[in-house]
Amino acid sequence: MDYILAPSILSADFANLGADVKEAVEAGAKWVHIDVMDGMFVPNISLGFPVIKSLRKVTDAVFDVHLMIEEPGRYIDEFAAVGADVITLHAEATKHLHRAIQQVKAKGLKVGVSLNPATPLSALDYVLEDIDMVLIMTVNPGYGGQSYINKMDDKIKELRKIITEKGLDIDIEVDGGISAKNIAHVKECGANVFVAGSAVFNGDIASSTKEILKAMEAQ
Repeated sequence: MDYILAPSILSADFANLGADVKEAVEAGAKWVHIDVMDGMFVPNISLGFPVIKSLRKVTDAVFDVHLMIEEPGRYIDEFAAVGADVITLHAEATKHLHRAIQQVKAKGLKVGVSLNPATPLSALDYVLEDIDMVLIMTVNPGYGGQSYINKMDDKIKELRKIITEKGLDIDIEVDGGISAKNIAHVKECGANVFVAGSAVFNGDIASSTKEILKAMEAQ
């Protein structure tokens, strides 16, 4: 199983975004986590197509695009066109989750499904075999800098058990409150892709990235 750090650019300096992303990637981050918010599904508005397209010129890292928007199926083609490699949809944000998953797959991209903290794993019952990743929100989505919700440990463990029992090859990504202090514990629960925003970008980016990677890779 690959263990991957995906710094969230939501916490980066938008006046220096390209350089911040390059610094994190050069320090060892394999993915770049891109939060797209529409002000409806979550109470915040973030970036869109032009920013992602511009960033694509800066790095070849995997673009992990997390759509926190209502009915994301409306925009799959556009996100694919500007450079997304992985598109994650919220189960709560679309009436036609299976259809939206198939739209992403038809573009030749990896597809994930995200669950908010209060959303049960049963939301995945009829789509788990169709996806490449599950994103467990370990904070309530919409803002960076929140604290990890400890109850999500059980949710991650249960999901890893289900994936293992079914013999599936599915990544478990976690997003919210991840830092060098808790990443080893969350890894032990069963996650293998870790989104970290403020823990990477609030300070020396290269040093913070390397510190988190070291903690992530510890046995």
